[in-house]
Amino acid sequence: MRFEAFSRRAAEQRCDCLVIGAFERAELGPEALAVDRTMRGRVRALLARGDFSGRAGETLLISEPVGLKSARLLLVGLGGKAQYNRRAWRRAVSNAIAALARTRVVSAALALERPAARELDDYYFGRAIAEGTGAGLYRINDLKSARKPRPPALARVLCGPIEGAALGAVRRGLAAGAALAESARLLRNLCNLPANVCTPRYLAAQARELGRTYRRRLRVRIFDEAGIRRLKMGCFLAVTRGSEEPPRFIVLEYRGARRSHAPLVLVGKGVTFDTGGISLKDPPNMDEMKFDMCGAATVLAAIDYAARSELKINLVGLVPTCENMPDGRAVKPGDIVTSASGQTVEVLNTDAEGRLILCDALNYARRYEPEAVLDFATLTGACIIALGNHFSGVMGNDDALARELVEAGARTDDRAWQLPLTEEFGEQLRSNFADMANVAGREGGAITAAAFLGKFTQGLKWAHMDIAGTAWTSGVAKGASGRPLSLVGDFLTRRAGG
Repeated sequence: MRFEAFSRRAAEQRCDCLVIGAFERAELGPEALAVDRTMRGRVRALLARGDFSGRAGETLLISEPVGLKSARLLLVGLGGKAQYNRRAWRRAVSNAIAALARTRVVSAALALERPAARELDDYYFGRAIAEGTGAGLYRINDLKSARKPRPPALARVLCGPIEGAALGAVRRGLAAGAALAESARLLRNLCNLPANVCTPRYLAAQARELGRTYRRRLRVRIFDEAGIRRLKMGCFLAVTRGSEEPPRFIVLEYRGARRSHAPLVLVGKGVTFDTGGISLKDPPNMDEMKFDMCGAATVLAAIDYAARSELKINLVGLVPTCENMPDGRAVKPGDIVTSASGQTVEVLNTDAEGRLILCDALNYARRYEPEAVLDFATLTGACIIALGNHFSGVMGNDDALARELVEAGARTDDRAWQLPLTEEFGEQLRSNFADMANVAGREGGAITAAAFLGKFTQGLKWAHMDIAGTAWTSGVAKGASGRPLSLVGDFLTRRAGG
């Protein structure tokens, strides 16, 4: 896929399809008006007849538009002009790409009206175009036996018109967005695979493939079950006991800056299927527990993005990956296990397994003396109750770090919300028989899960992202969303000085 910015008038662009927008009530912005004048008023006449209303989500493809140098013209509804903002513009871009993907258009020039500069600067304009195109052209890697439909033909996207002074920022945004789109494809492909394909060993093989692709900057190590035992990761191993699939602990070290620069450590929950163990989940929607490794996929995709973009930053990715299954050897409610930190945990609920594998990985992060530690996990249904499917939850022991993540989400519309994490929540994890319990009841469940992890991050700058509500969608559009990679990519780019 090629992305370019153009500075000349949209009507002068030679391409398969020119894309412009129209507001409700037949209102046109400046660029669409210029196209209409070139077409001798035919766009306004079409709107006046009521053939196109301008409602958000509406599209109309016109063949051989008179006066234009493009072979087609695509009209995209922008909704009400008074309500037109950055999110409405993003939806318009998404609708345009979806419409183009249904055609055999190879090249397209997007000239949709931009929202105010204070809402979308030149860099994020270019980045959103490339990211939105990648998301719109993504096709689920299904295993259906029927003949596959032809992939979208779109291979070149131009955006503009852009004034000369802004071209550099737009092009930087296009490059970053294109890299993120490719990394998001990796993330979504991994998450969408069934659990009998995407096993811990499969994730480890994908990590090794990344190591081969970026071998000059990326080192990959894989610990098998014996290696995990040598690391004394008793909480992690407790979760794996009920599965025939062997666990893996994946370590990726990306070197983009001087060795003296402390790394950022990214930790991702990699439960490739979660039955709940002995605390068995209800059957409805249990198939979606193949998505319980979206945190792991986020880390792999973030490392891929950093290496693809050659970010000047040092990163470490840590992925504990396993299945959580019930059998005669599985950990039982009431069992007590010992973490790599030496702290003991009473397992009151085996379905609270993500925090058990993460706590040992977080302890492992200490050996890097990191600048900060971030973990990503589809950790709790309680976070969905709190924030729905719109916001990822952010918690941690460093408010400035948490704010960085929230602000990155605001800039990229990959939104996150900080939840409080105070000592009262940690006190709810008291146990009569061990240093702590792994659950603390229904009240504040997303926060007490973070409080559990916090007991293993003392002395570290740490933030936790609960992505249970945002990492995938259910229903007829079931599949991985690609979130929160856009947020993470922006965070890493800024940390790298980009």
